[in-house]
Parts: sequence; C-alpha cells; structure tokens
Amino acid sequence: MDRSFPLLCISRHRMGIDGTGVTTLVCGAGCPLHCRFCINRRLLAEEPPKMVTADELYEMVVVDDLYFRATGGGITFGGGESLLQADFFHGFRQKCGNGWHLCAETSLSVPREFVSVAADTIDEFIVDCKDMDPAIYHSYTGGSQKRMEENLCFLLEKAGPDRVVVRVPLIPDYNTDDDRQKSLSRLKELGVTKLDVFEYVRC
Repeated sequence: MDRSFPLLCISRHRMGIDGTGVTTLVCGAGCPLHCRFCINRRLLAEEPPKMVTADELYEMVVVDDLYFRATGGGITFGGGESLLQADFFHGFRQKCGNGWHLCAETSLSVPREFVSVAADTIDEFIVDCKDMDPAIYHSYTGGSQKRMEENLCFLLEKAGPDRVVVRVPLIPDYNTDDDRQKSLSRLKELGVTKLDVFEYVRC
C-alpha cells in the first residue's frame, strides 16, 4: 500500500526562496518543534485537508511540469517538518521521474533513519538550524540542538555539502549578531559550504 502524505496546502510559482528554479511548495502536517515565531502555526494546528498518495499529489502539481523542466525547478516539501514524510518521497520520485528537482525544508529534528531515507531521494536540503548554541536553540524551539547538529553531520557525509543549504537567522529577542557569527563559524567547521544568512522580521 502506498504511503500517503498529510497535505496542508500547495503554493505554486515560487522563485528564489524554496530551492532551484520555479518551485511548488507542498506543505505537510506535523512538527516536533514549537518555534516562537513559527509562520505556519495556524496551519500546523489544523487537520490535513486530505491524505494524498504519490499519484494523487503528482496530478495536483503536474500542471507546472513545463516550468520545472525549463528552470531546473520542481517540488519543495515543507511544513511542518517535511522529513516526517520521508517514506513518501521515494514513491513520489518514481511517479515524477528524474526531471524534477526535489527539495526538502527541514529542521533535522527527526530520528536519524528519516534523514537517511530522505537522502536517497531528495536532491537538495534546506536546513533551518535556528542557532548552534544549545541554550538559544532550546529557548526558541523547545527542541534539541544536539540532535539537529548530529543529523546535519550525518547528512553532510551521506549527501555531500553541495546538496545542503543551511539557513542561519538573526532572531529578535533570542540571539544576537555575535551569536549568529559563532553559529556560522561552527557550521563551516562542520563542512557546510552553502549558507543563507537573514533576519526575522516581526510584523
């Protein structure tokens, strides 16, 4: 029986924020963290509109096949925590073929086996590390920085640094620019070569 995906929403025609080329963001339910400024808090509090199979999801997004192939884009899985659905990715890859770029946005706050399974299928990982300081990380997310870092090291070794982008934000009231510089230094020591540095803007 095919693994189903707990679909929350689909956002089409995205450029420059969710991976290579023109992308469609597919958001799934569920997240192990409780980030203080979570932009998807409302969505994550809702039940998925439906559970979809790989075939069903493909039919929903194939309308943009031309854009994907022309720009090197494809599907970005987000959420929530995308790697909670790692078992789904293989079936979807079989359906869409190798012409689409598959990306996963992740906190890496999942069991190691989920990371391993995803690395066999996903082309690019966008890792939201928050901060490399354990106390800051826990204060902001409620989760374990150690798990994230250990999974990041594993992913860098298994997938290679060219397939991993790490986002390092400045988070008002939680970290400083000095904290962020320390995080960047630590990530470079671990072998990260692709870094996305930005600042959260509170409305």
